[in-house]
Amino acid sequence: MARLFGTDGVRGTANKDITADFALRLAQAAAIVLGDYSRSRGERPRAVIAKDPRVSSDFIAAAVSAGLASSGVDVFDAGVVPTPACAYLTADLDADFGVMISASHNPAADNGIKFFARGGHKLPDSVEDEIEAKLGSALAPIGGEVGKVTRFSDAEDRYLIHLLGTMPVKLEGLKVVVDCAHGAASAISPQAFADAGAKVVVIGADPDGTNINSGYGSTHLSALQAAVVEHGADLGIAHDGDADRCLAVDETGKIIDGDHIMAILALAMKDAGELSRNTLVATVMSNLGLKIAMQEAGIEMIETAVGDRYVLEQMREGGYALGGEQSGHIIFSQYATTGDGVLTGLHIAARMVETGKKLSELAQVMDTYPQVLINVPNVDKTKTDSDPEVQALVSQAQIELGINGRVLLRASGTEALVRVMVEAREPGDAQGWAERIAVLVEKRLSL
Repeated sequence: MARLFGTDGVRGTANKDITADFALRLAQAAAIVLGDYSRSRGERPRAVIAKDPRVSSDFIAAAVSAGLASSGVDVFDAGVVPTPACAYLTADLDADFGVMISASHNPAADNGIKFFARGGHKLPDSVEDEIEAKLGSALAPIGGEVGKVTRFSDAEDRYLIHLLGTMPVKLEGLKVVVDCAHGAASAISPQAFADAGAKVVVIGADPDGTNINSGYGSTHLSALQAAVVEHGADLGIAHDGDADRCLAVDETGKIIDGDHIMAILALAMKDAGELSRNTLVATVMSNLGLKIAMQEAGIEMIETAVGDRYVLEQMREGGYALGGEQSGHIIFSQYATTGDGVLTGLHIAARMVETGKKLSELAQVMDTYPQVLINVPNVDKTKTDSDPEVQALVSQAQIELGINGRVLLRASGTEALVRVMVEAREPGDAQGWAERIAVLVEKRLSL
């Protein structure tokens, strides 16, 4: 039987996979597991709930609230705010847990339910498994012992004050285009940049429940690129539907991805003495150019498996201050417990003000090495790391590429597929080795 929780909560098609009944039962199970701390102290558990603006979020949030309240949990409804706001508010309120209703960058037909533990941290697999095991179980407080559902009236203000409190400088003199993907940051992100002193042009900030991530946001950057050039802006910031990620566009309309953002922010934090242990945490999918740029800057880079949860785990274990993914999930452990797209965008802009440099100049800190990715379908992915001929060719490629190249084979988590990724200083080397390895993987591992 497949595991209920994926890499980022429970996700599926709204009212097909994520029904009102399912949401209520999942909330009741979560109340048993995540509310145990307060109950053991003779106190009523408290939870923060928030959502993105897709049309299905209303009924799912209502079902989750009903499930929690019927289990004796007091619910504080923050309304439509970004995922990182839900995490922050959970910690700020000292709530037992938080619940975010969102499917992030997925289309409007999808939705999801994500939980945060006390302190606003993502749940480990073991706790998610506990919740899944309790599905179908419920507490049964009676009469006045059930929980209350209260509007968290100052949720946005608390989060905005927190964001602005992290800023080292005002953003006066900057013109910023903010693309909110018609998502959860449609009100908060433009307000944050304006309050920080920037002149703001807003696009993709008219959510109607069905247009989230449609033609705008971090997965559709062409609208932002055009708007930056049209308005003569200094930079553009793009969020996804729940605003836990951020990509940028420089003044020429060029995309600045998560690797470049991490490089820019790592140098900023090093200069400020805030880069703990002089280390950046990134995933194995970050471009080799990032690692080389960090080496040249005297910064160590630790690589994790793909997924922001693995970056977060490494950061917590090692006490590191900055980490993230190429996709734009950037984590500042000093200020946040999860990726925060609004926070990231503000600090990119702050670095521009501090240095007096254009974003295109700041991005020159790293060169992007040519990267070729080939998906090989219909293969036995379990033999990816054990087939002797495949591993011999990978070793040969790595030796010939040397420090100026990298080979990575990754088995898909959901399909009978192996991803072959090769980076090299020369595009022809990357393409040639990727094709040779992909052909051998298909030959040796074919089902």
